[in-house]
Amino acid sequence: MILYALRRLGTGLVLAVLVTLIVYLLLSSSFGSIVHGIVGPAASPETIAERTADMGLDRPILVQYLDWLAHAVRGEFGVSYFTSEPVGQAVSSRLSVTMSIVIVALLTTALVSVALGVLAATHSGPIDRFAQAFSLTGTLVPNLLLAIGLVFVLAIELKLLPATGYTQFSEDPGRWAAAITIPVIVLVIHGIANLTAQVRGAMIDELRKDYIRTLRTRGISTRSVVLRHALRNAAGPALTVLSMEFIAMFGGALIIENVFALPGFGSFAFTAALQGDVPVIMGITLFAVALVVGVNLTVDLVNGWLNPKARIH
Repeated sequence: MILYALRRLGTGLVLAVLVTLIVYLLLSSSFGSIVHGIVGPAASPETIAERTADMGLDRPILVQYLDWLAHAVRGEFGVSYFTSEPVGQAVSSRLSVTMSIVIVALLTTALVSVALGVLAATHSGPIDRFAQAFSLTGTLVPNLLLAIGLVFVLAIELKLLPATGYTQFSEDPGRWAAAITIPVIVLVIHGIANLTAQVRGAMIDELRKDYIRTLRTRGISTRSVVLRHALRNAAGPALTVLSMEFIAMFGGALIIENVFALPGFGSFAFTAALQGDVPVIMGITLFAVALVVGVNLTVDLVNGWLNPKARIH
């Protein structure tokens, strides 16, 4: 297992280098317009050339990338072209906002989906039909449309929750909870729809297997059979879907945070992309790749712990 984890980490490092290199190459085509945007349209060619040299953008592209990579390895991600804020500090401060929303949404999704999926698999009838209908409906409704609808109903009509804005948990837990409630609901509905269907299907498959019938004939209680044996074996596919939902929720922050005016990772990335803020874009790319690699590695290790047959030595 340790060797497997090290191999995955090595693969993740290679992936990070390749992705950041590709992003940097794509950004290099717009370096000229970025400098123009910084110095202003009335700047002379001499001023533009001087500013380009000061930013190090007159060097060969590969040299620029290797210089950025060498600093990134040391934890130095540069400063924003437009705000002069250190990229690492800027990304981490915005990331805390996004993660507070995503983690609450993910935990809610996991708890509700497992409970609903297990009930649907073990109780045919209204519960099963409701789970299937919810799974179908939840995957069809776009997040943007759902967000707008919830804002109209809960914030504008009923005035129960704020439509925009964010308050840090340390400042006021109550206002923090109110600020993230609608964004969390938007993310949770889609997540529950996908994960419930996966849990239900995996549980039905497990409950039909021979070892389940053997356990029942030995007099083991239904609760123990379902929760200790079937659910544990069905957890592997569900965890894989949950990891995908985590990444999808994180990516959905781009839309959600702009709709609700949240100062998070997604809105920060959107602004940086519009401005062509190269150091910020590169830092965001590296953080995103590291997050994806970390989540996938964690899921693989947990699957190995839940199911020894899945372990790779």
